[in-house]
Amino acid sequence: MKKILYSLLICASATAFAQKNPNVRFAVSNNAVGTVSMFDANKKYVQSVNVFKTKANIPQNLKKYDFLADNGLTEVKFKKDSDVLDKLLLSNYNIQHNLPENNPVYIDGYEFKDSSMMIFADIIGSTKVDMVNGQKVLTITTLKK
Repeated sequence: MKKILYSLLICASATAFAQKNPNVRFAVSNNAVGTVSMFDANKKYVQSVNVFKTKANIPQNLKKYDFLADNGLTEVKFKKDSDVLDKLLLSNYNIQHNLPENNPVYIDGYEFKDSSMMIFADIIGSTKVDMVNGQKVLTITTLKK
């Protein structure tokens, strides 16, 4: 009986870590992922904002980010010479946490399978290495604004 309960506890904890945060709204700018709240805090650098409410409305150039569009997806364009926010490759962040560079990364429960994607450093609230589906992965929680 203990083995069954232990197995259920492990599955439940893995599932809990992989839960998508329904409150996060992702935004993309210059091929890097951020959050809408992060861009709202940096409005002085923003030239334009396009909101796509459904996955079907996402233009071809943003299709690789459609897995983030549960709550819609926002495209942000910066003013000229205003690319002031730091970006980082997920693969480099994996390496910093002593994980294989091609490991997936979870951000607020969303699995980023492609570690060559870039994110804005300003979205990172906290990081930790967790076991998800039997694999050590980096999990990032975004800043709450």
